[in-house]
Amino acid sequence: MAVVIRDATPADEARWRDLWAAYTAFYGVDVPAEVTDSVWSRVFDPASRLFLRVAEVDGAVEGFALCHTHEGTWVKEPLCYLEDLFLDEKLRGRGIGRALLDDLVALSKRNGWSRLYWHTHKNNATARKLYDQYVAWDDHIRYRISF
Repeated sequence: MAVVIRDATPADEARWRDLWAAYTAFYGVDVPAEVTDSVWSRVFDPASRLFLRVAEVDGAVEGFALCHTHEGTWVKEPLCYLEDLFLDEKLRGRGIGRALLDDLVALSKRNGWSRLYWHTHKNNATARKLYDQYVAWDDHIRYRISF
């Protein structure tokens, strides 16, 4: 199995949308089509800090990582937030998620980002098994107000 991690291209749109639909279904959320359209277009907008890395397995896109960089108040260098990571369910446990994370670690170091961070649901045992191999979860509790 050959895994290649790369930037998304416009040709990846249909497959990304399939994976995105499976991802949002996994979390039980209904993301409006106009939001999905906006995410896709921002990935290719040079003014946006949103970027999309895809995992290509034997020539087919089977996973993705959606991230963005932002400034911080405790560091001078930008931070990288991994907002969404998803793999086709049939390929989990084969190192593809690790390849995506390793790629983001390498990008962070290469670009001089001070921190790579993410969160996941406390019940997402599959993802946490992988994430715990990189770093212990911290003691922060997230608060979120939706409008």
